[in-house]
Amino acid sequence: MEKAKEFLENFAIEGLDRVSRLNFPPHRPHIDSSFYEYFVLRGIRVDRVQPGSITCSFKVPHRLTNKDGNLVPGAIATMVDELGAAVIHVEGQPMDVSIDMSINYLANAKMGDELEITSRVLGRKGNYSGTIVLIRNKATGEVVAEGRHSLFSKPASKM
Repeated sequence: MEKAKEFLENFAIEGLDRVSRLNFPPHRPHIDSSFYEYFVLRGIRVDRVQPGSITCSFKVPHRLTNKDGNLVPGAIATMVDELGAAVIHVEGQPMDVSIDMSINYLANAKMGDELEITSRVLGRKGNYSGTIVLIRNKATGEVVAEGRHSLFSKPASKM
């Protein structure tokens, strides 16, 4: 028990030292990416943009894997959220608000795997939009995850 306590105390000191050396500028909402968005989305390459569709590539980095070397579900959820919203975003307009997200995790992606992420608009009705995001392993063609994302856009002011 003492060894475990000593390990945790030393680990906490080392961890605090590492965290205190991190330097991030203050976050400016709606202007800058948050630390979380930057941490997860860094490395995504946009390959193709067409009306109603975005295709990206992403190589799974070590920072987004668990102890088994698999891409963590939270990173997948962030990709579905961000790329599902990006495909319907109109420059100069406020970002749409997520209403609902449903994700099917179908296979593991390992560190170093090259992924293809395709986001498409399913439809729009008034201020409501639906998108689908498909994450596929480029080498095997295996679907890693499929997410559906519902969003609501703020109505234009009548003033």
